[in-house]
Amino acid sequence: MLGLDVCEFGGQVLELLWLTVCYRGLMLDKKDLHMEEGDEERHLNYNPPARKSLREIQELDKEDESLVKYKQTLLGTQAVMTDASLPNIEVTRMTLLCDDAPGENSMDLTGDLDARETTFVLKEGSKFRIKIHFKVNREIVAGLKYYHAASRKGITVDRASYMVGSYGPRADEYEFVSPADEAPRGLISRGAYQFNSKFSDDDKNLHLTWTWNIEVKKDWD
Repeated sequence: MLGLDVCEFGGQVLELLWLTVCYRGLMLDKKDLHMEEGDEERHLNYNPPARKSLREIQELDKEDESLVKYKQTLLGTQAVMTDASLPNIEVTRMTLLCDDAPGENSMDLTGDLDARETTFVLKEGSKFRIKIHFKVNREIVAGLKYYHAASRKGITVDRASYMVGSYGPRADEYEFVSPADEAPRGLISRGAYQFNSKFSDDDKNLHLTWTWNIEVKKDWD
């Protein structure tokens, strides 16, 4: 049986276990968490554990064989090699998923975002979801969140905030897919909507902010 030290350590890596072993289940469990900006603490009742670096976690209790195997399940056995000049979190792409759309709607989130403007076209009433592609390069990150505010003609008409989860470093990208939303319908609701999005975490680190647009039309043409 694992001792008390293992129980204390388990609190540090529990969310990462959910990620690496049950990632798909985690997304399904969390997909209905819809919050207003600033309401995260009130809704989640969540106190993040004290931070430990990846190296500190790997060095803990090295004499305990069962715990070493547990950490290898969580963190892998190979070191992730990455450019030290890169940020720990890189948000690389956003995709607007819509089964009825005639083509893929995707936005590159690398480079100078101020120099480009992306507009997605949606048919009124169509269902869509937002997919965020991101990488974790060096250290475990806890409590990633995605938030956006939608406005029309300068007036905010919608806000949404979703828990993304906690992740460890790896060479491949992660993906987060939001719950389904529906484009407005009707003559008055057609037109341009601006979205201001941000990707942050429990430590109040703001990893990326970006702006994009949706044009709601009567049809896809």
